[in-house]
Amino acid sequence: MSQRKASFQTDAGIEIKGSYGPEDIAKLDYSSALGDPGHYPYTRGVQETMYRGRLWTMRQYAGFGTASESNERYKYLLEQGSKGLSVAFDLPTQMGRDSDHELSQGEIGKVGVAIDSIEDMRVLFDGIPLDKVSTSMTINSTAATLLSLYVAVADERGLARSSLSGTIQNDILKEYIARGTYIYPPAASMRLITDTFLFCNKEVPRWNTISISGYHIREAGSDAVQEVAFTLSNGIAYVQAAIDAGLEVDEFAPRLAFFFNVHNNFLEEVAKFRAARRMWAHIMRERFGAKDPKSLLLRFHTQTAGVTLQAEQPLVNVPRVTLQALAAVLGGTQSLHTNSYDEALALPSEHSATLALRTQQVIAHESGVAAFIDPFAGSYAVEALTDEIEKLANQYITKIDDLGGATRAIEQGYQQHEIERRAYEHQLAVERKERIVVGTNEFRSDGGAHVDLAKANEDNARQQVERLRALRSRRDQAETDRALRALADRSKGDGNLVEGILGAVVALATVGEIADVMRETFGAHQQQL
Repeated sequence: MSQRKASFQTDAGIEIKGSYGPEDIAKLDYSSALGDPGHYPYTRGVQETMYRGRLWTMRQYAGFGTASESNERYKYLLEQGSKGLSVAFDLPTQMGRDSDHELSQGEIGKVGVAIDSIEDMRVLFDGIPLDKVSTSMTINSTAATLLSLYVAVADERGLARSSLSGTIQNDILKEYIARGTYIYPPAASMRLITDTFLFCNKEVPRWNTISISGYHIREAGSDAVQEVAFTLSNGIAYVQAAIDAGLEVDEFAPRLAFFFNVHNNFLEEVAKFRAARRMWAHIMRERFGAKDPKSLLLRFHTQTAGVTLQAEQPLVNVPRVTLQALAAVLGGTQSLHTNSYDEALALPSEHSATLALRTQQVIAHESGVAAFIDPFAGSYAVEALTDEIEKLANQYITKIDDLGGATRAIEQGYQQHEIERRAYEHQLAVERKERIVVGTNEFRSDGGAHVDLAKANEDNARQQVERLRALRSRRDQAETDRALRALADRSKGDGNLVEGILGAVVALATVGEIADVMRETFGAHQQQL
């Protein structure tokens, strides 16, 4: 093993003392900074009894190939004890392109399930009780369309819209910052989001209308402080947009949700979640004047860090995922996805996906940690880290405010450049072995356990295109055209876009056709380099 200088910093560059004591939290006012679990400012958790009352939702992210293949995986995960579904969509679906579009070639069903129309959505959820299962959909630019497809399928089954529960990610600002699956310019995208708030507030009251996501910000290379700061600044922008659209803050804020990453630096990750909860409670009460306690809650889903998974010695990803999952639980997450050990090489196999779920179940039922409501309260080290993360994240938010808010800062490239800088620093540290990645830059091995990888069905793309073309040949084209014209009229005026989209999906319009109508009105966003 090469010699290296020991680093006594967290991944965000926060200095770690050798020992912590009362002096490190002497300035901490326990009543205002901590409170009791389930009470303002929610540092110690959003429920009074936390996992004693109810375990976190074990929501495994899945979706690949065709709707029928994904449906089989969902049923399998539910049989294995998963308590909620989390849907991954392929890139054409995320980008508002039908499977037969030339830009979809090579991407159909690869990183998620291909959904072109209501017929695919019927198959995807065939045999799954939509009024009993909570469904999360990781979708952004086309979120309003995929939600409309889900609602339309429930309508066909005669289910009350009020019985549907779940989440759409619907977080477009982080797409401009970190991920890139945007379609329209920011102003049009924000209109789609606020129209979704308005529609769900009236029609689907149990639905979480946005999952404000730090996950992809972290995957792009940010550190823990940046993840909190940029996520909450995006949240501020969404709340302000909803208020500007005419909603009262307490009408929609209780349905806001968040989505965070969780990395290997265990205590920093625990502190990150505590800091984020406290900061959001202060933001909602002090900046926006929210009165309903539910409006102050930062409820969040967590996914273990895909970017930390290594192709070398993939079984070593099992302890990584376990460590991350435990940090999320001790940080107070409301739901959790654990990545599979083979994801750096391929889509998860059935075996690896089951092991990922079992990891959560062992933490829940064998570790004993679920019996403790907040085991880290009063820890000198964790409380000091929580304060430091809050202080540094607030400095970023102040800078973003000075630039005119999250949207204006994105347009100026501020968040993007900050993430790029941090990612570059991280990579240099790995190359210099100042940061050890087991099995990659240290403790390497020529051998290793054999891993059976899932293989994609190469016929999926052809079959998907054939189904799409068959749909177009048998639908009532005049009815479809009428619904698309009605959507175009709404997009040019001020009518609610979700209502127009819902009419179009019922008339068998496709995801790509719906997106194209709005491309014609709003234009397509071009990232400034």
